[in-house]
Amino acid sequence: MTVESPCTNVCQMNPATGYCLGCYRTIEEITAWSRLDDAGKRVILRNVAEREAACDLFENDLRGECER
Repeated sequence: MTVESPCTNVCQMNPATGYCLGCYRTIEEITAWSRLDDAGKRVILRNVAEREAACDLFENDLRGECER
């Protein structure tokens, strides 16, 4: 079974962070997704989880880097 995409269909890039507002991936991660093996996808998912947790930790502020 393959790793499911974290896409939430909220496809808008935050210019301050370079992350998608819906899935917290970079444009490079989004475009590479379909070519990656499951191990590569899991690396991205770990990065996404860290980014989302950091954004939540600072109440969606991250010193102005996350959308409110």
